[in-house]
Amino acid sequence: MRFPKTSRSLRQLSTHVLAIALGVVLAVSTLQVLPSQAEPAPTITALDTSNLIAQRQSPATAAIGTTSFVTAAVNRVGSAVVRIDTERTITRRVDPFMEDPFFRRFFGDGFSQQMPSEQLRGLGSGFIIDKSGLVLTNAHVVDKADKVTVRLKDGRTFEGKVQGIDEVTDLAVVKINAGNDLPVAPLGSSTNVQVGDWAIAVGNPLGFDNTVTLGIVSTLKRSSAQVGISDKRLDFIQTDAAINPGNSGGPLLNGQGEVIGINTAIRPDAMGIGFAIPIDKAKAIAAQLQRDGKVAHPYLGVQMLTLTPDLAKQNNTDPNSPIQIPEINGVFVMRVVPNSPAASAGIRRGDVILQVDGKAITSAEQLQNVVEDSRLGQVLQVKVQRGNKTEQLSIRTAELQNAS
Repeated sequence: MRFPKTSRSLRQLSTHVLAIALGVVLAVSTLQVLPSQAEPAPTITALDTSNLIAQRQSPATAAIGTTSFVTAAVNRVGSAVVRIDTERTITRRVDPFMEDPFFRRFFGDGFSQQMPSEQLRGLGSGFIIDKSGLVLTNAHVVDKADKVTVRLKDGRTFEGKVQGIDEVTDLAVVKINAGNDLPVAPLGSSTNVQVGDWAIAVGNPLGFDNTVTLGIVSTLKRSSAQVGISDKRLDFIQTDAAINPGNSGGPLLNGQGEVIGINTAIRPDAMGIGFAIPIDKAKAIAAQLQRDGKVAHPYLGVQMLTLTPDLAKQNNTDPNSPIQIPEINGVFVMRVVPNSPAASAGIRRGDVILQVDGKAITSAEQLQNVVEDSRLGQVLQVKVQRGNKTEQLSIRTAELQNAS
């Protein structure tokens, strides 16, 4: 009778021990998990904070940084950028009506002498390229000016003397006498410029002095013919940095504050597209202007058009077309200037220029560059297509006397 009671007691004891053991196991497990969840967050050091912020920055913020690179670039060159004010006196032409003797007798001979003169004022920009006081600007800023005044950013003004003008490249050099302690703009290289690079335009647009605009380089080697300036021989840097009247002659900077171009042309119908002369071209022209006062440009004397097979085919299928054009790649001669090297060599209207000195020519811009890079008096061997025949002609380049 005792065994059953003993067994029941043992079973109850075992149950209590097992419950206690399970409780201990659960408590230990809880103690192993809870401390890790209750630990305080790790302290973020200053270095960790900067790394975290850098990870959260947008690409634009990361590129610009906490201090604007534009500010650094402008501070580097800004004091060397000048304002150029010009004055030109013109007298209105006498009406031919007043040259009639009857009216001169009626109004008096002194009437024509009383015709009023008019003062034309201009505004542009430029920048100092030498401590001696050499200022580089656009030709159209100072062309035909009777008086040139150069104003520095610090307020000093000096009378400027035009040392040389080249209308073909729209460049001019002006000299001011201001001692040898002038700020000089650092000149970069346009050879290394790439599409997408930063472009900073500095100048005096619309009379608002010391104005800075920011954009990028939109494209390179945009020819003057494409821009619509047929009387120039240039391949422009195109930018979307805002360029307005008065910016002409001012510098176009890269992100390091170096001059990569000279702002020169605006297309009013292009909405924010501006053009700049590459600084490498400007350096060479400025040296010649400083030395000789002018630049000699060789020319052939033809008005030309880039010809493609498709363009020729469109012409040839037109029943009203006056001539048939070879359906080939080359440069079509639209007109030959009288008494020009091309006229003397026998170039005719309707010829297609195929080669110069054995090098294939496929565009008007290419031909223009070949001629521009030649020497005055150099004989060029020109291959042309004339109807169904080819001709080999020798053309001796001459100096272009008038850009217009």
